[in-house]
Amino acid sequence: MTLAIILLAVICLAYANGANDNFKGVATLFGSGTANYRRALTWATITTLLGSLTAVFLAGTLLKNFSGKGLVDTALVASVDYGAAVALGAGLTVLLATRIGMPISTTHSLVGALIGAGWAAGSVINLTKLVGGFFAPLLISPFLAVGAALLLYPILTFTRQRWRITSETCLCVGNKTVEVVPASCNSVALQRAEQLSIQVGDAVTCQSRYQGKMLGIDAASVLDQLHYLSAGMVSFARGLNDTPKIAALLLLAPALGGFGSTALVGIAIAIGGVVSARRVAETMSQKITTMNHGQGFTANFITGIIVIGASRYGLPVSTTHVSCGSLFGIGTVTRQANWRVIGKILGAWVVTLPLGSAIGASCFWIISSVG
Repeated sequence: MTLAIILLAVICLAYANGANDNFKGVATLFGSGTANYRRALTWATITTLLGSLTAVFLAGTLLKNFSGKGLVDTALVASVDYGAAVALGAGLTVLLATRIGMPISTTHSLVGALIGAGWAAGSVINLTKLVGGFFAPLLISPFLAVGAALLLYPILTFTRQRWRITSETCLCVGNKTVEVVPASCNSVALQRAEQLSIQVGDAVTCQSRYQGKMLGIDAASVLDQLHYLSAGMVSFARGLNDTPKIAALLLLAPALGGFGSTALVGIAIAIGGVVSARRVAETMSQKITTMNHGQGFTANFITGIIVIGASRYGLPVSTTHVSCGSLFGIGTVTRQANWRVIGKILGAWVVTLPLGSAIGASCFWIISSVG
């Protein structure tokens, strides 16, 4: 019975994590038109699962931190009621955000649930551990991502121009390229749509492409491959950083072992992404900022480097905050950021931790009463 309670709670959290987070690594592939939704999601699922399995060997510190050890009373950490309340509290918080299409941090919801369930159990919360071990990395990482995007994207743009690689926009009807223009073609698309023979189901779209060669190779082809690799790196990093945070709660079921826990969590994350990722995918890919292939690659590269580095040193950063931060930075540089949507996302971030705490506390009271 004890094993069943904690397993169901953790699977719920892992599923919610996949539904809200899985697509974040490949959002730029979908948003820039490099890949369709299904292909991007497949790539995210494969690379996230690989990151989850790798977490067994590289993310042991995160596994210990998110068991609650050092944050709440030692006796409470070994309580199944506490572990189940944390998992359910965080899981329900993330599922609620997923339902409305808001990309929030599973890490934030977990920290909130750890605090809320601990408070409900009457435990003293170690504020030094809370601030130094959790809050500092969570607060600093998105600002680091924004700063890196503001610095790196202009450098890459300058380098591209020095190599005489130009950016062009193609007007397409369905899968057929009609003409190429040197700048944004939204107004051209509207004019040409009236002149072209369009069949039912065809859409007039604008696609950004790069023209030129890089070391004798077609620049557009190279960039597409790099974009896929960078998206895979972000998804891998997310699996590496998030899986041990969730699997830590399965330390209360030691029969599974380290590999069994992370594998189970990784599979549940993958299923959550496949079944329920669509709404958050649309927000991340299409509502924060418009982007081309180069901008998408830059955002992914920054996110991957920060999250993988944080995982290696056991720092609980939020992949959501880092990936959104890099997109905020790109949108600021290009002046195409949708600040109304960004404001809603930031508001959801502010609410995540107290909401996770409240739900975590409620779950603890209910579970302990039933028990």
